[in-house]
Amino acid sequence: MDLNEPTGTSAIKSNPFRFYISGLVLGTLAIQIQAVAIAWQVFQITKADHKQAALALGGIGLAEVIPFVSTVLFAGHFADNHNRHRITCSAIAAMFLFGLVLFFTPKFESPSVQLTLLYSIVFLGGLARSFLTTSRQAMLAEILPRSHLSSAIRWRNTLFELASVLGPFIGGIMLWQGGPTLAYSVMAVLFFSALVSTLCVRTTQKLQSKTREPILKSLTTGINFMIGQRVMLGAFTLDLFAILLGGAVALLPLFAEMLGVGEWGFGFLRAATSTGAVGMSVCLIFLPAFKNAGRALYTSFAVFGICIIGFGFAIPIAQFLGFGLFGAFILSCIFLFISGAADAVNVIIRQTILQTSVPPEMMGRVSAVTSIFIGCSNELGVAESGLMARIFGTVNSVILGGFAVFGVMGITAWQFPEIGKLKKLG
Repeated sequence: MDLNEPTGTSAIKSNPFRFYISGLVLGTLAIQIQAVAIAWQVFQITKADHKQAALALGGIGLAEVIPFVSTVLFAGHFADNHNRHRITCSAIAAMFLFGLVLFFTPKFESPSVQLTLLYSIVFLGGLARSFLTTSRQAMLAEILPRSHLSSAIRWRNTLFELASVLGPFIGGIMLWQGGPTLAYSVMAVLFFSALVSTLCVRTTQKLQSKTREPILKSLTTGINFMIGQRVMLGAFTLDLFAILLGGAVALLPLFAEMLGVGEWGFGFLRAATSTGAVGMSVCLIFLPAFKNAGRALYTSFAVFGICIIGFGFAIPIAQFLGFGLFGAFILSCIFLFISGAADAVNVIIRQTILQTSVPPEMMGRVSAVTSIFIGCSNELGVAESGLMARIFGTVNSVILGGFAVFGVMGITAWQFPEIGKLKKLG
């Protein structure tokens, strides 16, 4: 088959893309296992007071988002002016070295020392991830021709979500069987493997900026381009506030305890969202392109909001139906599964808009801007979840967040009417 033919399998036929995607999957597994183990350690240290635990879990997201947002624009400029492959490998190596420090955290008896080390590693990881995110995303355009990007995005999202499923599940099993030390051992092996796989990537073209611009002018160019793309700006803004207000990942250790399922149940809850995303992403690889992408985008967020509300009400619903706590656990997993499937739709729509709308030589800077949206929605959402749980209670904060998603959709439809008119992508 001609590799210039933009089919659903064309991207995966490329050897450099296979090494690229292998590094992405292995690195994502490592990051997910690390996140699960750190969250569980923090919860075990602070669980005597649930309100204090909610704030401590929210603090993990804050510790990651502050360095990420502070440096990601510079990282985007750096990716557009230097070797993206080298930056990507350096960032993975740094995350591997930072992760090794985690082996020593359980050896300290002082809870304050443990928490300081854990938050420090999260902080340094956020710094490294700002360079990894922008350079690796921009590097994709150097591996494949533009006609293959839509296929590549679907494969990348599917395998990323698959790793996001397996990572929490493996992390939960490792915590159950051997505690944090075993989890961190597996994490280190995966980070090293991701580094080796990424080192094997050979780019076919260099698309960094030909003319070096002063950093402020360079960043302004990227920001202005993003602002001028109304559909892209609206889609990422919708995702920012919907996930920021409606996310519930940070509170899953508390729900695991309320449901009486412990470490393994926590791993299943963390994996449920990505399991749904994997299923949907696999379907989207082989289904035809969206004929009305704007309508599909809004529908996905509506389903996401309904599922978050349902997740918050899972225990009362199970009690009403005469089920026990295990029934509520199954119901919670179902709601999280469907929410992940809905989220996969909007992720693929947004990433396709990004990869097909941005000139390759500007991809680092524009990816940096979009990464601020994504980073704020995910990591800052973790901090917001912890704060809201302390003020309104764990369950009430999740339910209110689900309703807030619909408010965000209404404001976005009003401010960005172009999204509703969006038809076929690319």
